[in-house]
Amino acid sequence: MTTHCLIVIDMLNDFLDRWQADQRAKLIESTNNLIGEFRRLTLPVIWVRQEFNSDLNDAFLEMRDKGIRITIEGTRGSQIHTDLAYRPGDVTIVKKRYSPFFGTNLDEVLTVFDPTLLVLAGVNTHACIRMAAIDAYQRDLRIILAADCIGSYDAEHAQISLSYMDGKIASVMTNAEITDGLRQSSG
Repeated sequence: MTTHCLIVIDMLNDFLDRWQADQRAKLIESTNNLIGEFRRLTLPVIWVRQEFNSDLNDAFLEMRDKGIRITIEGTRGSQIHTDLAYRPGDVTIVKKRYSPFFGTNLDEVLTVFDPTLLVLAGVNTHACIRMAAIDAYQRDLRIILAADCIGSYDAEHAQISLSYMDGKIASVMTNAEITDGLRQSSG
């Protein structure tokens, strides 16, 4: 049986608070629906969130150079949005760069679950989602980008990223398509 794993990336207050309320609600609802399906089938859900020290000494260069202060440790902005189906016992990875694989223990966590396929959800499509997909692909993992559960503040670059990745390093699928596939593989 194929092991599937859902990774939800950077669904944080500092990012989602900037979205229009209806778009944010739709993204959260779609993500919660997919999480619910994974949990119903007892498949792993991993959360990834970006967080930096208040002095930005661990932030990436652009943040340090421009003094960009988002997702700062200990602030509401660095926390997973409260409307999401996050549970305190869920596996959570804290990252310092776009990729959830860079400088984290995600590889070790995935070794425990031994997935052959990762489903990616979250923000931002053109940055963190793209980097996660590329790094997962470099590890010979199959990747599905959950079209209903990813988004970006930069629509143009998000679309370019999706067009590049779809059919090359990932498959872009709706929640309905993902759910159908999960049910077939578990059934």
